[in-house]
Amino acid sequence: MNKSSKVPSWTQQFVYRSEKTRTTWKFRIGLVVVIVAVVWLTRGWWTVAIASSLVCESNAAPSDAILVENFDPPEYLAFERAERLRRNGMAARVLVPVWVDADTSHINEVSRGTTEVMAKIAHLGEIDIVPVQQVEPISLNTARDVLRFVEQEHIRSVIVVSPLFRSRRSALVSEATFRRAGVRVTCDPVEGIRGVTTWTESWHGLQEVAEQLLKLQYYKLYVLPFRAAR
Repeated sequence: MNKSSKVPSWTQQFVYRSEKTRTTWKFRIGLVVVIVAVVWLTRGWWTVAIASSLVCESNAAPSDAILVENFDPPEYLAFERAERLRRNGMAARVLVPVWVDADTSHINEVSRGTTEVMAKIAHLGEIDIVPVQQVEPISLNTARDVLRFVEQEHIRSVIVVSPLFRSRRSALVSEATFRRAGVRVTCDPVEGIRGVTTWTESWHGLQEVAEQLLKLQYYKLYVLPFRAAR
């Protein structure tokens, strides 16, 4: 190196020269291809893991009552499962939440009619209509309304019958709400047309799992830690 090309030492107090190493476009494309291939080849594992994280443990035990989740849209298969549980002697009473009109504070007749029709088709027999308000966060406030009914009726244990992919959230909310009143909660998830191994086969399955995953995290990270105790 020529002396003329040397940088005077005093200039190093103000500026310096550095070398940078950058990846090539071939490396970047190759890395993307590898990541996509790994995701594709392992999809049988991670898709099941995601869906399973939304499902509660099936631990139904003989109880005082069966609580059928009856959110919008209502799930007929939940009524069928409740009928089977009652027939098998798991509980004598069946509780079904039904929306209350915000303007009149009376039970919504459409919601009541739909509930009664599904209970009739499922041969469920007599049910207890539980009035609940449609107030956000809906799952938590519904559980509080149901708890008031449960306490009035001196019910000490319930089986929560819930659609598959919302069952984990339902179990967490019910346990957090009912436990303070000494009411035991068990869970019985109901699988519909989509299961933990088949939800990726349709757009509706992808949409449902994504929605329930976001809602579960919302309840776990915000609603239950900060609002359940109020």
